[in-house]
Amino acid sequence: MESDQIQDDSTEKTMSRRGLLGRTATASAVLAVGGRLADPATADAADAAPEPDRGLVDVVLRVNGRVTRLRLDPRVTLLDALRDRVGLTGTKKGCDRGQCGTCTVHVDGRRVLSCLTLAGAVDGRQVTTIEGLARDDDLHPVQQAFLDHDGFQCGFCTSGQIMSAVAVLREGHAGSAEEIREFMSGNICRCGAYANIVDAVQAARAAGVMD
Repeated sequence: MESDQIQDDSTEKTMSRRGLLGRTATASAVLAVGGRLADPATADAADAAPEPDRGLVDVVLRVNGRVTRLRLDPRVTLLDALRDRVGLTGTKKGCDRGQCGTCTVHVDGRRVLSCLTLAGAVDGRQVTTIEGLARDDDLHPVQQAFLDHDGFQCGFCTSGQIMSAVAVLREGHAGSAEEIREFMSGNICRCGAYANIVDAVQAARAAGVMD
């Protein structure tokens, strides 16, 4: 009998604890709902409140003579901003590690690897991509030279090759085939069209192209 009594007492205590917890949870829910019903304006304002742009930065990109204002994560690269936010996909993403030169663009007239350049670092500076070389329907002379001398095969690296070639001519490093190869060595052509690329740069130099 004593063991039965102990078991009954334990069950009764357990039920009492469960009942207390249940009643507490119910009361909390009622209070929460009542609070929302009592002040619907506050509830609506809370629901409508936009998520803050935590950590984003304002960046002004001046690309090919046009101004684009963006709010970006500070880790966004110039390459991704150009392709995904500005809509200029002529600049290609190759290795995304600064090893192939495919993503080459110009910043204030100097060539940079856009996959290693943060968009925020070029805020307000002049950026030129492959789309900005041509003038209306007239190709840039270096673009035309690449066409005339078959300076590409698959074409994936071509935009970066052309941007580097324009810079090499501007820098005065196109005096010989060896010099061109040296100063364009950061641009890899997996198809192996290097000889034709050098021919194109030499032809552009012979035509007096320095920009």
